[in-house]
Amino acid sequence: MSEADVDDAGKEGLQSGIVAVVGRANVGKSTLINRIVGEKVSIVSPIAQTTRNLIRAILADKRGQVVFLDTPGVHKASYDLGRIMNRAARKSTAGSDLVLLVINASEAPGEEDAGWMSRLVRGGVPWVIVANQVDLGARALERFRALVADSVTEAEGDVIEPRWFEVSAKTGEGVEALVDGLFEAMPVGPALFPEDILTDFPRNWAIADVVREKYYAHLKDELPHAVAVEVDKVQEQGDKLLVDVLIYVNKPSQKGIVIGHRGRLMKQVKREAEVDLSEMFDCRVKLHPWVKVHKDWAKNPWILEKLGYIMK
Repeated sequence: MSEADVDDAGKEGLQSGIVAVVGRANVGKSTLINRIVGEKVSIVSPIAQTTRNLIRAILADKRGQVVFLDTPGVHKASYDLGRIMNRAARKSTAGSDLVLLVINASEAPGEEDAGWMSRLVRGGVPWVIVANQVDLGARALERFRALVADSVTEAEGDVIEPRWFEVSAKTGEGVEALVDGLFEAMPVGPALFPEDILTDFPRNWAIADVVREKYYAHLKDELPHAVAVEVDKVQEQGDKLLVDVLIYVNKPSQKGIVIGHRGRLMKQVKREAEVDLSEMFDCRVKLHPWVKVHKDWAKNPWILEKLGYIMK
């Protein structure tokens, strides 16, 4: 884009930029982004550490464009995939125009919250705190405010203090005011993506994430983090997508759990995922899933690269 184009964009008053959405696992980051953009671009689950890739969701209106990076939740990592997720979340703040730290206002702060606050106060990038789940009561909000005050006091040199917003990603309360605040914070400049794009998340990863979300919903705490999903092949057949899906588990005993008694769980997941994907891609989607045992897949760099968790 030429300098003249940039100048014209500035004259029109467009404000566009990148917002990294960070926070500890399971505070509602993906739900909040889906609420803001008005469509499902990131998988949602009550199970922590659901998001495994950096997902770009794009909000555009007459004011400009806000590009959200939905990052994996930072957590205590005890295996290779966990460390990759944490590293991706922390690196996402570099090059962003704003960092949006999501906290759960209804629960006491954790070590991860304190770590983010300490980092962001000294990070050199403007940031906001979004107190989510205020529909459940904001009983812990003052403790979070005290934590920020402590981080400011302990920091050396120049510090950046956050702006606060209170929202409910579930009900939509406070989200409009948050969006207004985000646009105000964006730099003047042209749109970063074409207007008709909602996300640049690769199609195969989006399909895999929807299948994984359905398994999370059914398996809950029984197995979820032992499951990974890879799209092996996509064929376009008229107005229909035929998708071969590979589901990884760590050991043979887990294979039966993923398939279910007489294949019922796999069939149920297949039906539910096909409904969501058909709506997402505006065409019929037919899935052909099968399960593969791959011991310690979460420690295998080759598998992690195929799944999109390692970028080269």
